[in-house]
Amino acid sequence: MDVRELSDDDCRLAHAAMRELRPQVGDEASFVERVRSQFAQGYRLIGAFDGEHEHAVSVAGFRIDEKLAWGRHVYIDDLSTLPEGRGRGAATALLRRIDALAAAEGIVEVHLDSGVQPERQAAHRLYFSEGYRISSYHFQKSLP
Repeated sequence: MDVRELSDDDCRLAHAAMRELRPQVGDEASFVERVRSQFAQGYRLIGAFDGEHEHAVSVAGFRIDEKLAWGRHVYIDDLSTLPEGRGRGAATALLRRIDALAAAEGIVEVHLDSGVQPERQAAHRLYFSEGYRISSYHFQKSLP
């Protein structure tokens, strides 16, 4: 897998994989607009490319952040893999690239949230195998 960071110019290559996890991103043009807006807020996007497809088969969106609770850390907003990329090490390669980027910045923690739906169990196995642990609950409230 070729793993590389995506920019304003090629972030569209992440659309298909991201839409697998986040169908609400809409069409490619809407996705690109939203990603570019998030880039301005420190969001970064990396993709795993298998050489068979122009688009990324797996993508990860993340940011370097700082909080009172965790100090300086990497937060993974999104990690999504197309069916044709599953079981081929694409998501593992992305997680390990993020680990390397964090270490290069002197960051010692990487955080992510993951849904608890049954279809997320394979993702949870991956996270556990890469050394992640469940450290908290994430609460959400929808407002009227």
